Amino acid sequence: MTTILKVDGLKKRFGGNEAVSNVSFDVNEGECVVLAGDNGAGKSTVIKMISGVYQPTAGQVHFNDTVLTGKSPEAVRSLGIETIYQDLALADNLDPGLNLYLGREKTRRILGISFLDRKEMQRNAVEVMKSLGIVVPDPSAPVREMSGGQRQAIAIARAIHWQAKLVIMDEPTAALGVPEQREVMALIERLKKKGVGIILISHNLPDIFAAADRIIVLARGVVAGERKPSETNDEEIVRMMMGATL
Repeated sequence: MTTILKVDGLKKRFGGNEAVSNVSFDVNEGECVVLAGDNGAGKSTVIKMISGVYQPTAGQVHFNDTVLTGKSPEAVRSLGIETIYQDLALADNLDPGLNLYLGREKTRRILGISFLDRKEMQRNAVEVMKSLGIVVPDPSAPVREMSGGQRQAIAIARAIHWQAKLVIMDEPTAALGVPEQREVMALIERLKKKGVGIILISHNLPDIFAAADRIIVLARGVVAGERKPSETNDEEIVRMMMGATL
């Protein structure tokens, strides 16, 4: 397996509070690494340091031999890392195509005047989602009329459309029903088959064991342990998640 991301000794302080200390792990092509931990464990702080939202107090992140530390979120995205946060950052009043191109809209010129090329963006959105096994009944409908699973799928499709090599997902099934949770798990498998690396943040045990190739457990900002799903069970993961707080 080819390692695409190396996280080395990340530390983050907010004033006198050390939120994350000496966190190290790596991610390979086509692999799903789950960052598991309870609320306040430091999971979101770690992914914000990877994605450029926060700069670490110490430590470095390497992506395909490029140092990410010090780069802006835009620069990190341009290298092929897409982060899908819980709020999905979708524009509810726009259709999937316009959401796919949000901030990078396609245009065409008529009589020297620039217009949004809505049809082309819709067509591309349908193609990308079809390649991921996603069917949206009406690609011209605003995303507010779509299910939670379809909305999550659109956010994932946007990441893939821009050739993401690593996708970071923050609690992607938190607000979904069981059938939609299964859809997201199926999408993760399809991404892995395309060679995309995935970091999945979760504290939901069924999600963790369904998606993970490796589980990195965080507790109070430190790595409490690393396991393959076949080498552990619910009880051990919960113990590690709680261990640093007992």
